[in-house]
Amino acid sequence: MIDEIKEDAKIRMDKSIEALKSQMTKIRTGRAHPSLLDGIMVPYYGSSTPLRQVGNVSTEDSRTLTVTVFDTTAIQAVEKAIMTSDLGLNPMSAGNVIRIPLPMLTEERRRDLIKLVRGEAEQGRVAIRNIRRDANGDFKDLLKEKEISEDDDHRAQDDIQKITDAAVKRIDEMLSTKEAELLEV
Repeated sequence: MIDEIKEDAKIRMDKSIEALKSQMTKIRTGRAHPSLLDGIMVPYYGSSTPLRQVGNVSTEDSRTLTVTVFDTTAIQAVEKAIMTSDLGLNPMSAGNVIRIPLPMLTEERRRDLIKLVRGEAEQGRVAIRNIRRDANGDFKDLLKEKEISEDDDHRAQDDIQKITDAAVKRIDEMLSTKEAELLEV
């Protein structure tokens, strides 16, 4: 019973970390990366479709992304979706290929992005702590029902705390890596 609760908590913490990782890849640094455009939805034949299903996203060089659109009738919709996204990008089309040059990040924009990354990391830490609280609550319920002893409860809570500390450490490492990327000129 205790092992199941610990395993569930660990799995949920890993999922929270993966969600944070995907959020952080969407925050752009100075380099071009195809995952930068993952959150963009394109109006395609009356429904919102992810950009990756409408075209192939790749990097041309360290400062330019290219989108090769499968259906040439959707080129303008893709361009408009990229322009209206909150990424601050200006696409240029040439045939069925759309080139997206990434502008240099200003110092002020870098600071704003660092604040954003820190906020995302804090949300990740809060999610981890909530999972810890849920697991500890499950242990308390088992203790009330006398399914486990107090020693088992203390040991289980210590184990959950160790798992939590490891997850928070991973989040902090991701944060410091992303901050270093953002400060890199």
